[in-house]
Amino acid sequence: MHVGVLGAGIVGLATAWQLSRRGFQVSVVDRAEPGSGASGGNGAQLSYSYVQPLADPSIWKQLPKLLLSPSSPLKLRPQLDPLQWRWGLAFLAACNARTSRQTTAQLLTLAAESRAAFEAMLAALEPDCDFSATGKLVLYGSASSLEAAGRQLELQRAMGSEQRLVTPEECIAIEPALAAYRRQIAGAIHTPSECAADCLKLCVALEGALRARGVRFLLDCEVQGFDRHHGRDGRVRAVLTSAGDLEADAFVMALGTASHRLGRRLGAYLPVYPLKGYSITVDVDPASEGAPHVSVTDSARKVVFARIGSRLRVAGMAELVGHDASIPATRIETLAAATRAVFPQASRMAALHPWTGMRPATPTGVPIIGRLPRAPRNMLFNTGHGALGFTLAFGSAERVAAQLAS
Repeated sequence: MHVGVLGAGIVGLATAWQLSRRGFQVSVVDRAEPGSGASGGNGAQLSYSYVQPLADPSIWKQLPKLLLSPSSPLKLRPQLDPLQWRWGLAFLAACNARTSRQTTAQLLTLAAESRAAFEAMLAALEPDCDFSATGKLVLYGSASSLEAAGRQLELQRAMGSEQRLVTPEECIAIEPALAAYRRQIAGAIHTPSECAADCLKLCVALEGALRARGVRFLLDCEVQGFDRHHGRDGRVRAVLTSAGDLEADAFVMALGTASHRLGRRLGAYLPVYPLKGYSITVDVDPASEGAPHVSVTDSARKVVFARIGSRLRVAGMAELVGHDASIPATRIETLAAATRAVFPQASRMAALHPWTGMRPATPTGVPIIGRLPRAPRNMLFNTGHGALGFTLAFGSAERVAAQLAS
């Protein structure tokens, strides 16, 4: 069977990898180079055990800040966009304890599958992607936020996650580079099994390995529409691209935020909206021990820090502002200031390498995987992973591959 994979981000490439392993003939289409979208400068964390969804009851108290504050790490700017309003209302409806618990359970199950699939890929491919398994600390700056985190910890621990609450002193023992930030830490959750890697470098390695396995790549190639068979099921005969028609027996749409627009052409509603994030990547100061080896998330700042080789990736913010790909200097300075505050000796900050990406998010945080009722049966979907795209990519790809193989 020939499968056309639409999208060459980490989700699309993971899908192509899993399909190729199962013996499918695979073609990959993307309008740019592999990993150049939301995968290119992401937070680099593989967060298999800490998957708290953004749609959480605490959002209700934050709404005034989300709507009005220019410095809020979470930002919502209403626009004349029906999808934004429909998505936003569904997101607010999901901000309750029951939905948050259900989403956490679903994400933890998928994350466990993804860890196993990712580790199998690592063993088979041995990619140069600065992979590390040094664990993660999620920092909390107040007793109230730490108490709420403790409830989430108990929920995740009951579902199989191995993590514990630690004191500020224990944080420093786990990651000595946090010593200068001690007074800002009320406590943390430590998950020793979490990992990190350079997602863009992995995308490049996967492309090379897939080409060697005979996978065809159609890059700089825009997906423009679909040619469907007449009849009851309306199967997709070919994907129409800027380089001509791509015919295949089945297709997987892994186009991130573009999935909503193209899904509508097939009669399917995909509640996927861009969740804009930013990152900087700085060289670690070789003369200092001030850069972390453990991944760190500062929950108050909504900023993550991940060591990738001799560099430090600093990423954060979540903005619902449409498809605006500009990079405001104030957002980059926020990340730079966070780096100087949390890890003042980590880097000389000579070059920041600013980046922005549009994470494809669903209102609940649960990705859309597999077939949809109103879509053609030979078009499967793998999109909507939000900020957990890197974490969940190989698990969702395995689910799609299993559906096609059944």
